[in-house]
Amino acid sequence: MAWGNNVLVGQSGGPTAVINASLAGVFESAKGLHCKHVYGMQYGIEGLLKGKLVELDSYLDDKMEIELLKRTPSSYLGSCRCKLPQPDVDERPYKTLFGLFAQYDIGAVFYIGGNDSMDTIAKLSGYGAAIGSDVRFIGVPKTIDNDLLGTDHTPGYGSAAKYIATILKEVICDSSVYDIRSVTVAEIMGRHTGWLTGAACLATGPDCAGPDLILLPEHPFDEEVFLAKVAALEKTKHNVIIAASEGVKNKDGVFLCDLVSTAGQLDAFGHKAVLSGTSRYLADLIRVRLGCKTRAIEFSTLQRCASHLASRTDITEAYQVGGAAVEAAAEGQTAKMCAIHRLSSQPYRVATELVDVAQVANCEKAVPAAWLTPDGMQVTAEFEAYARPLIQAELTPIYINGVPRHIHLG
Repeated sequence: MAWGNNVLVGQSGGPTAVINASLAGVFESAKGLHCKHVYGMQYGIEGLLKGKLVELDSYLDDKMEIELLKRTPSSYLGSCRCKLPQPDVDERPYKTLFGLFAQYDIGAVFYIGGNDSMDTIAKLSGYGAAIGSDVRFIGVPKTIDNDLLGTDHTPGYGSAAKYIATILKEVICDSSVYDIRSVTVAEIMGRHTGWLTGAACLATGPDCAGPDLILLPEHPFDEEVFLAKVAALEKTKHNVIIAASEGVKNKDGVFLCDLVSTAGQLDAFGHKAVLSGTSRYLADLIRVRLGCKTRAIEFSTLQRCASHLASRTDITEAYQVGGAAVEAAAEGQTAKMCAIHRLSSQPYRVATELVDVAQVANCEKAVPAAWLTPDGMQVTAEFEAYARPLIQAELTPIYINGVPRHIHLG
């Protein structure tokens, strides 16, 4: 790549606590390779189609701005959930986009996101190859769901896992205040995969027994088996703690949350845009059938925006994959995603590698069946060994007047 060209970077899908660290990695690596201008898409590919670009050089012009960016949650550039059509169905968006690439002298495009964002990179790179474009397209992984194929784990997951483990420990302390029978159900994000809910096991330690049950979407929910398990637990302890994925389904394939509410609209990619109510369903079920006090807690969007509890390991890796993506484009690579390859867990060591983005797009990586107990209501030691290194260390926020300082565009 001739680094007299400019580069373009966007963010897409749900934000994370470390998505901006990947943006910082792209920006600093591009400038380090003497790229003239780094442009950002405002509101992802959807905003780009409307010509919304910003020149990041004028905003990220000193080290303090970069440090604040790494500590700022949500997507600095804004996000979207926009599905590009197949070029043979509708070529107009591609003509608009490649016209903008030419107008701004773009030599490489980086898109930070999850499964659906890799679909965008795959389509853009395929169209570019078909028309003989020299623009290079590299995906930068991001999702708290940790469900991307081709990578050991995704930036964003470690920080969400750290938040879940930390808050659940505090909830467990709170639930033990009164000497009465009670069941607390914590609802954790995860539409089709249970990586986040499985992270509840990380609350377990010498000072905390951790959750009694962990319910993942990978295992069908059996109401009678579940109630029998809760009843048995209540005989030995007053306070039962359950971590449940929002995407848990019954044996008929129906989301438990849909048994509470049918307001599950679909997004542009055909996914349920809102999943909420699993904890309320389970709490009501236990209260009615077992006759004990219950409480439902939804961790909700707090899981992905709690930058004050971000994992330093996660921030570092998010920055590294952003930088490695730029280096890959500079070496002539395209149609790739920059992945994380685990070299060892003890000591924890990783490296970045490139994978074919077409093998990642629109696919989901489930929790291995061997990492669930036979009854599907707990995770094994293998899951903990996998997830524990990802939540290590902290990057302290920069506090001003008692609250963390963040950076915002505009």
